[in-house]
Amino acid sequence: MTANPRVSIVSLGCSRNDVDSEELAGRLTADGWNLVADGEATDLVLVNTCGFIEQAKKDSIDTILEASELLAGNGKVVAVGCLAQRYGKELAAELPEADAILSFDDYANIGTTLRKVLAGESIVPHAPGDRRKLLPISPVERQSVTSDVSTPGMGPHVYRKRLEATPWAPLKIASGCDRRCTFCAIPAFRGSFVSRDPGEIFEEAAWLGENGVRELLLVSENSTSYGKDLGDLRLLEKLLPLLVQPEGIEWVRVSYLQPAEMRPDLISVIANTPGIVSYFDLSFQHASNAVLRRMKRFGGTDSFLDLLSAIRIHNPLAGARTNVIVGFPGETEADVTELIEFIEGARLDAVGVFAYSDEDGTAAVKLDGHLPEHEIQKRHEAVSRVALRVSENVARSRIGQEVSVLIEESGNQGRSEHQGPEVDGSTTVVSDKTLPVGSIVRAVVIDSVGVDIVAKQIS
Repeated sequence: MTANPRVSIVSLGCSRNDVDSEELAGRLTADGWNLVADGEATDLVLVNTCGFIEQAKKDSIDTILEASELLAGNGKVVAVGCLAQRYGKELAAELPEADAILSFDDYANIGTTLRKVLAGESIVPHAPGDRRKLLPISPVERQSVTSDVSTPGMGPHVYRKRLEATPWAPLKIASGCDRRCTFCAIPAFRGSFVSRDPGEIFEEAAWLGENGVRELLLVSENSTSYGKDLGDLRLLEKLLPLLVQPEGIEWVRVSYLQPAEMRPDLISVIANTPGIVSYFDLSFQHASNAVLRRMKRFGGTDSFLDLLSAIRIHNPLAGARTNVIVGFPGETEADVTELIEFIEGARLDAVGVFAYSDEDGTAAVKLDGHLPEHEIQKRHEAVSRVALRVSENVARSRIGQEVSVLIEESGNQGRSEHQGPEVDGSTTVVSDKTLPVGSIVRAVVIDSVGVDIVAKQIS
């Protein structure tokens, strides 16, 4: 084994996982590893897996198998991330192509552990457990013990190394979740909600600005809860205006907002603060009160529409998106009709529609009223068609509006303020010059193509 072995990192899943991957990259390079791009000759492939839904699990396993096949015995494959954390020993037994299955608790000494893998040592996979039990039930008691619990992506910025040269970057403000949604397994393997120190967040924001980032995407499992374990339920409202101050940072965007925890001051700060993008990523999940109660969530059509109205009073052009689950146990045709009517009335820029599937260890598995797969797919297709039509209509309604556009790629391709990175639509800027990646320009929307828009530069 060479003194400076090569490693490539494949990051799957959400932006929170991307932060974890960059933390791992930073730790490994600090430990003497040579970071190489995916597909280049390497001694070890580190796959940061996703374990959120069935398709994500399949994609993670397929990626591990592909890496093993490409290496053909001339390197090692190691799995980390949510799927690895969630299944541990079980995954190791069923996936011998992976030379090791590591948990979040291995991240602190990742370089040493991977050197052992390269040396041929066998790493005993962990037995998964409910990570919520590692911290006190009371949020305010958690800060005194969090140093003993691994929370990936929550370390100082010095541990992090950027893997993509994009003009935007995710910035983790918290980890874990205290909610008990019956369809979601994330709290069990990510753990209880823990806020990151605001000074540490600011420090990393400044470091990202120094390294070419123009837009910060604040990520967590539940951003609206930020600060509750620090003794301040309004800490997010105080933090946001500070994050636009570092040199280079032009936009700050908040993701993963819980509708039931939204409050007037937070709406006002997001909608009215210069530099804070007026964009609301709201996790509605459904519109039927009955279905939401079975999901152990709050709200319904009326309260959700009221929330959107309150946002649009501040800024009629605010961006808004959501995700919904179709085919949840006990969902009736009337519930689906209500969901469709809500989507039509909400007029959201983007709607992610997911077909329900049982997730190991969740309460929904034991609920009565499970629907046959063909019925779930039928409902998923029907709701998806409506969601796409509504989002296309909303994009078309923006013709004539002035927008700010962050240029992300060559060809004057970028995103307007109402478009989140990777998951929403895009904006093509018509200009008589090539616009530099990372620049922000003003433009007028002149056309729409599906959910994407075309805008002509004005400044």
